Amino acid sequence: MARTRRSPRESIPPVHEIRQRLKRLARTLLRQRGDFVRFTGDEKADLLLNDLKRAPHLFVIGSVADYQVKAEKAWSIPVALARRAGGKSFRQVNALSRRSIRAVIKGPPAMHRFPAAVAERIRRTLDRIESQYGGDASKIWAGRPSSALVVYRFLEFHGIGQKVANMATNILARSFAVPFADHYSIDISVDVHVRRVMTRLGLVPPKATIEQVTFAARALNPVYPGLMDLPCFHIGRTWCRPRRPLCGDCPMNGCCPSARDEGK
Repeated sequence: MARTRRSPRESIPPVHEIRQRLKRLARTLLRQRGDFVRFTGDEKADLLLNDLKRAPHLFVIGSVADYQVKAEKAWSIPVALARRAGGKSFRQVNALSRRSIRAVIKGPPAMHRFPAAVAERIRRTLDRIESQYGGDASKIWAGRPSSALVVYRFLEFHGIGQKVANMATNILARSFAVPFADHYSIDISVDVHVRRVMTRLGLVPPKATIEQVTFAARALNPVYPGLMDLPCFHIGRTWCRPRRPLCGDCPMNGCCPSARDEGK
């Protein structure tokens, strides 16, 4: 059946409605998740990673390791290092040599595709936590700093780019309720799910750049752009699949121009 041609006015997505639905979904997901972040799916491991008071360095190590591999594996690395070190304190973990760190990551079982590179990142991360923050990684976000300062401090760690710096800061603000002076500088973390959802919602063009997706999220929710990350990621993994998307079940159905096209 041929699609009905829509007027230019009809082709414009209702941005206000999209914004409100994404924000409602974000609030729902946050209520469901509570204040306990499930990084690995293993409760004992996640208890360690959620202990920002006594082991904030494990959170930073997990952020550094989270690239080019499934998140569950990456976040298991700091827990495995703490077990090898015989404890979760910074002093114990910092005592591990680069060779020991690499051996843990290499396995068996293998925990990352690039054990040597990740070991180097982690060793340099520990060195920086010691030299810059006196062994207390929580100083990265202590004292109600601006969101821009926290993102910048994460960017100072070897191997951390814009995506992970924003992801880490967003987790602190969104899931751990760490107090910041503002949330203006916490951007969305652009991945395949977020990009696909933003494209199908008509907020960015096909093959949009990371910058385009980032600024589209800023325009959508300027006070806290990163809030759009959680609902977009969840929609992308749950309903907005690359093929055969479940438009009828998606909470964006009715305001998503792609869903309307599917029904033509």
